[in-house]
Amino acid sequence: MIRQCDSHDLESIFVVINDAAQAYKDAIPKDCWKDPYMSKDDILREMEDGVIFWGYEEDDEVVAVMGIQDVHDVTLVRHAYVRSSRQKQGLGGELLSYLQLQTTRPILVGTWADAHWAINFYENNGFRMVPPEIKDMLLRRYWTVPERQIESSVVLANDKWFRERSAGLFCI
Repeated sequence: MIRQCDSHDLESIFVVINDAAQAYKDAIPKDCWKDPYMSKDDILREMEDGVIFWGYEEDDEVVAVMGIQDVHDVTLVRHAYVRSSRQKQGLGGELLSYLQLQTTRPILVGTWADAHWAINFYENNGFRMVPPEIKDMLLRRYWTVPERQIESSVVLANDKWFRERSAGLFCI
C-alpha cells in the first residue's frame, strides 16, 4: 500500500533512508558523506520545507519512501529510497509512478553523478538527463544544496519538462 507519511512516520523514514543510503557511500564524494546520511532533524526540516513523503507499506512496515516537493513551477522528486532487503522488486518504480500522478507539473530529480544505478532507475522510468550546460542552473534554482553537491550531481527530467522547455515556457 502506498500512503502519505507524516511526522509519526519519522522513525520509519529515518530507517529506510539510512539503510538504503549505504549504497551511496562510495558514490558520494567523501567530503559529502555523513553517517547517518540523513538525521531525524534533517528529515523534519525537509518536511517543514514542503517535502511530502510517501511510503510503500507492507505488513505495517514502511519499506520504501519517496518525497515530492513543489518548487516554483516544477515538482521535485526528493529522497527516494528502498530498504536494501527489498530492492530490485519494483517497489521504487511503483512509488515513482504513483507520485507522478500526484502532480501536473513538470518533474525534476537530482542524484549523485556516480550513482549509476539511480540514474538507470530514473531513465528506465521515463526520465532523461538534462543537458549538462543547464544542470547547475537547475540545481541552484530548485534545490538548496552546497556547491560541492552541485559539482557532483546530475538532474533528470520527465518528458513534460522537456516539452515545456522546448516550447520556451522555462526561463533559465
